[in-house]
Amino acid sequence: MSAISVRVPAKVNLQLAVGPLRDDGYHDLVNVFHAVSLFDEVTAAEPLDGDPSAAPLGVRVEGDLTGEVPVSDDNLAVRAARALADRAGRSYRADLLIRKSIPVAGGMAGGSADAAAALVACNELWGLGLPVEDLMEIAADIGSDVPFALLGGTAVGTGRGERLAPLETAGVFHWVFALADGGLSTPRVYGECDRLREEAGVAAPTPAVSEALLAALREGDAKSLGQALSNDLQPAALALRPSLAGTLALGREHGALGAIVSGSGPTCAFLAESAERAHELAALIKDVDGCRAVVTAHGPVPGATVAG
Repeated sequence: MSAISVRVPAKVNLQLAVGPLRDDGYHDLVNVFHAVSLFDEVTAAEPLDGDPSAAPLGVRVEGDLTGEVPVSDDNLAVRAARALADRAGRSYRADLLIRKSIPVAGGMAGGSADAAAALVACNELWGLGLPVEDLMEIAADIGSDVPFALLGGTAVGTGRGERLAPLETAGVFHWVFALADGGLSTPRVYGECDRLREEAGVAAPTPAVSEALLAALREGDAKSLGQALSNDLQPAALALRPSLAGTLALGREHGALGAIVSGSGPTCAFLAESAERAHELAALIKDVDGCRAVVTAHGPVPGATVAG
């Protein structure tokens, strides 16, 4: 095959419980991931013959806010492809094309999704035939959110989020995402979370999954799920980007079942009772200050999948 394309979803965090800072610089987490129908597509292709000086793993980016995505060795998709080649013990070449629809630096794991897609695409392109268990191990070394982008669906992550257990989920949930102007640095948000806790004299709790959240997922109860959404990083994201408080309030005023900052932000996620209500809510909040776009999606959806 000369090219393989893989579609990979964004995620929203239904619960993000942040525990103490560990010796390795990460926090202990309980992270309930939910894959939603906003997709990037990564195509891995055999390089054209010609320039022997060209990088063995090149990357191009098309789509939304492409100027904010690195096209160097820092790109997570490039790092993933290189890690896969290293695991196979051979040298490989590929040109990677990333078509972006997932928000950049928006708390929806767009970079991690691209890394997962690159693993799947290059595994196919190079004919390695590595099982998903091996890809999951490589993914965990690249970043905490990368394994979930391979898995998809709904799952709870522990450790720093990379140890995953699928969760029983009934039905389909409908979402509205308010995409903010500009991104937020994930390390900066975690640092602000630590600072706010220290300032308040509050010790970081041991993270635990919400039983109410698990029950709502099992029963497919959108109203209960909306009430159970939680994110320990939300106060930090609001401190760094105060305008997000107004966005969340507007969604609640217009009937969202739940409103939350997704991950480290600044994307705001709203749970709606139906697809129709999601489209109505999107229309009502699309002009809020600091919001560059509003999109609707549903979940759960599968993880990284070779495009048919």
